Order: sequence, then C-alpha cells, then structure tokens
Amino acid sequence: MSVRFALGFALALAAAPAIAKTTPDPYVPTGAKAMDCIPLTSIRSTNVRDDRTIDFIMNGNKIYRNTLPNSCPSLGFEKRFSYRTSLSQLCSVDIITVLWNNGPGLQPGASCGLGKFQPMKKASK
Repeated sequence: MSVRFALGFALALAAAPAIAKTTPDPYVPTGAKAMDCIPLTSIRSTNVRDDRTIDFIMNGNKIYRNTLPNSCPSLGFEKRFSYRTSLSQLCSVDIITVLWNNGPGLQPGASCGLGKFQPMKKASK
C-alpha cells in the first residue's frame, strides 16, 4: 500500500461524519403537573438518558423524568450517581453527585441540582 493511499484513506475516515446511536424516547409526558418530590421508598430504578435527563422508574411502573436545570458533566457517560437527603423523599432542591468508575472503586465527580419530576407514560406505537 502506498503512503499516499494510506494517508488519503486515513483522511477520508477522519472526515466521515460520526453516526450517532439514538434510541427513540420510550416515554411521553402524561400532562400531569410536575412534582417537587418523589418518595425514596418507591424508587425501583433509574435510567440516565444524558447529562441532563434521568428517568426514575417507580413501584407500580410509574415513571418520573427529572430534567436537570443545567448539564451535569459526565452524567450521561457514567450513568450512575449518588444523593444524600435527610428526608424520605428526593426533591428538586436536592443535589446528585456523578460517580466515576476509577479503578477499584467509584469516585465522586460533578455535583448537580435536580429539577422537578415530570410524570411520564410509555409512548404508544
């Protein structure tokens, strides 16, 4: 392979647009008013969608989407976070901390404020 061909091939690959993997949003708003807090004991799991969006999956298959007021660095990449609250609820005034996978353990990353919790439902196909 000639050096010119290899260089041209490398430049062509570098100039090719990146193809983003986007998954359609499985949820849509219910139309109900956003809530300030959700009960901690009802949170079954979370799904971090990106640096600003977390879906809280609750008992009874209820879903609340929290859109953070500002982007939270590395939240969408790491997809995990911690929180501390003295209440039995997680509220829009609470702070989450991104957890970085750093070798043998998790390390705290950026800390970011939550937004309100918007009730969501599965999108009809």
